[in-house]
Amino acid sequence: MSENIYSELRNFMDTMPSGFPETPTGVEIKILKKLFTPEQAKLTMKLKSDPEEVSIIAKRINHDESELSQKLEELAQKGLIYRIKRDGKIFYQAFQFVVGVYEFQLNNLDKEFCELFEEYLPYLGMSLAAVKTSQMRVIPVGSAFTPKSTVANYNKVRELVMAQENICVAECICSKEQKLLGHECFKPKETCIGFGDFAQYYQDNNMGRKISTDEALSLIDRAEEIGLVLQPTNTQTVSAICCCCACCCPTLRYAKMSDRPSEFVHTYYRSNIDPELCVACGECIERCPMDAIQLKDNVSELIEERCIGCGLCVSTCPEEAISLLEKPNMEEPAITFSETLKRIESERFFSAAKE
Repeated sequence: MSENIYSELRNFMDTMPSGFPETPTGVEIKILKKLFTPEQAKLTMKLKSDPEEVSIIAKRINHDESELSQKLEELAQKGLIYRIKRDGKIFYQAFQFVVGVYEFQLNNLDKEFCELFEEYLPYLGMSLAAVKTSQMRVIPVGSAFTPKSTVANYNKVRELVMAQENICVAECICSKEQKLLGHECFKPKETCIGFGDFAQYYQDNNMGRKISTDEALSLIDRAEEIGLVLQPTNTQTVSAICCCCACCCPTLRYAKMSDRPSEFVHTYYRSNIDPELCVACGECIERCPMDAIQLKDNVSELIEERCIGCGLCVSTCPEEAISLLEKPNMEEPAITFSETLKRIESERFFSAAKE
């Protein structure tokens, strides 16, 4: 019976925007068994992917409200479902595996779970690559733009941060995972910044600490200084910004291993090197997280298909020989993360219907 429950839960999780594909090895079932008890699996599958109050859920599934409230809160505390608090009311919803349940396991990681996740990553990657819209994108570091640059506010990292009120910072789960797997990264650990509902969820689950706008901006500046790639949610009103290194972040790791990282990540920019100004100092080559710059004929040359538009090379070029070019015909991101997920969901199921 429990085996059927986990197969049903897998199918249920696969209806979420990012998907939860079946594999030949059954590693996804092992992950679910590690996370959910059979009873928790049953209850999770009764939830909707949109937030609902407990009273509404209780009425819909014919369950005692007080008992249900306790069970849902236990699921939320374990990071298995999502909880939103607004205007004194609490809402619960089923949530996708990435970005979602996996990231919510920050306090529960062990080596076994990390090994299962790494085995499952290629299958998740194929599911995510099947849609046009990305959950996250790369945004240039702040100093990559000149004061005269015309830039949409959703591509200005400092403006995104300053527009938020509730902000928290958490340890990078990718870095923590790699340490448990024996590949410790010695860059700063507190590099994941959440806003609004995400910030509240992380604070309530003791996964992150509340910080001020000034501290958040300092973290962004520090990330640029040490060469971390900024990856916010692919939205106009940001829900989170991850400050990522190419050695730990799965997206950047797989992008770097590919021949065309520019097609692996969503970005609005690419770098441009002026050969007349370049003195071949090599600073940009060392700085680039995607090996997108090479020395040729005694000047630095951009390998366009490898550039992800992070701007890290621009901000440290001593000769100001590098600038950012906006990629043409780029669609504006959705306003909110929930809208981005709706886009992804519709793209996934439209694609499945065509097949």
